[in-house]
Amino acid sequence: MISQFFVLSQRGDNIVFRDYRGEVAKGSAEIFFRKVKFWKEDGQEGAPPVFNVDGVSYFHVKVVGLLFVATTRVNVSPSLVLELLQRIARVIKDYLGVLSEDSLRKNFVLVYELLDEVIDFGYMQTTSTEVLKSYIFNEPIVVDAARLQPLGPAAIFMQGTKRMPGTAITKSVVANEPGGRKREEIFVDIIEKISVIFSSSVSNCLFYQIQYFEVFKFLVIGNFII
Repeated sequence: MISQFFVLSQRGDNIVFRDYRGEVAKGSAEIFFRKVKFWKEDGQEGAPPVFNVDGVSYFHVKVVGLLFVATTRVNVSPSLVLELLQRIARVIKDYLGVLSEDSLRKNFVLVYELLDEVIDFGYMQTTSTEVLKSYIFNEPIVVDAARLQPLGPAAIFMQGTKRMPGTAITKSVVANEPGGRKREEIFVDIIEKISVIFSSSVSNCLFYQIQYFEVFKFLVIGNFII
């Protein structure tokens, strides 16, 4: 069970932030980055993947220069959370095609939609790309991988370098169909509203009412019959 998930850039900028349980202070991202940047404990050159500050456990992995971080106040398996962070990074890469700061910022709606399906109230639901296809409906904004800046300290000496990755590894799994055709979709929301009044002793139910709604949204071409 995790309380927060966020992604930081190499500069410490907060790109993605999701608070699932409200148990950890909002400034946790700043605390984490300052601790990692100026880590000076046990003679280590860099911060370990898991550490604790003021009762909050921080778990992080670094993927293509981005820091994927989870926080919690409860005792959880470190290997489980670190594996979850790696899988979240992989799922986002599958849907965006390219995992970078630019692609995350341009596709923040899709990224948050993924996070809401992968984790519910701090508990992992699924990290399967194929399973998530049934629940993800936003289309990715394609980012040209050939224009990405090289990562690392040597980037200043590589400004003229051009990278031409294969299209297979930078293509989103939810890209439009061949020919640019959009997927025809029908969205159905089933909403139930329950109103209950209890007595002061909470032992008797004085009144209850259940309201049921169906909301349809059609994204189709041509005529159809329901």
